Amino acid sequence: MLEIQNLSVVYSNGVEALSDVNLQLNAGSIYGIIGPNGAGKTTFVKGILGIVPAHGKVTYKGKSIKSWAKQTAYVEQKKNLDLDFPISVLDCVLLGTYPKLRFFEKPGATEKAAARKAIQQVGLTDQENRQIGELSGGQFQRVLIARTMVQDADLIFLDEPFVGVDINSEAIIIDLLKQLAEEGKTIFMVHHDLSKVRRYFEEVILINKTVIAYGSTENTYTKENLRKTFDVFDDPMFT
Repeated sequence: MLEIQNLSVVYSNGVEALSDVNLQLNAGSIYGIIGPNGAGKTTFVKGILGIVPAHGKVTYKGKSIKSWAKQTAYVEQKKNLDLDFPISVLDCVLLGTYPKLRFFEKPGATEKAAARKAIQQVGLTDQENRQIGELSGGQFQRVLIARTMVQDADLIFLDEPFVGVDINSEAIIIDLLKQLAEEGKTIFMVHHDLSKVRRYFEEVILINKTVIAYGSTENTYTKENLRKTFDVFDDPMFT
């Protein structure tokens, strides 16, 4: 279980981006993090991971989430990544093996075989020697998923992975994520396309500066909760 107690994030300018979040989340599910722009979805993820200064307590299986750093994967928004960095697809995926290597140890045959298997699973076998800057948006996102797969992380956090991604890549990625969840991985995804929430997620976390509601998609993703989350009462989508 991932347990979040009294999580709050206040930036240096005094703006409270997230307040008083308390959650108990079971492992082995795909959680959709849903809310309007500026609602604190990315801040929520970064607060859990300690990427931004946060107050509160986050534990996984009874231990501080910091203890699980090697078992935690984070894929931030593509716009924040340097696509001009001179690295091939294979080398990028191999980065996912580094958390489990000894200090100064380089990936060997075992790690390269695992990376090539992951590249094959995301449908990019013929691209492994290309530079990441030469890939389409969808292809690059698949590379990042392959990197996560070889890391074999228990906790996976994805920040809007489908922005600028083609339909084929999106289908490949969601199928792989569902497979990982079936293997016991716990996945959190910041997502903005409301029309696909029921298809993609078993559980949802609705956020607008705090958690409005969370739980199974069937019981939680309701028009009433969406109205509260998006603070909209006269839009046909929410009536």
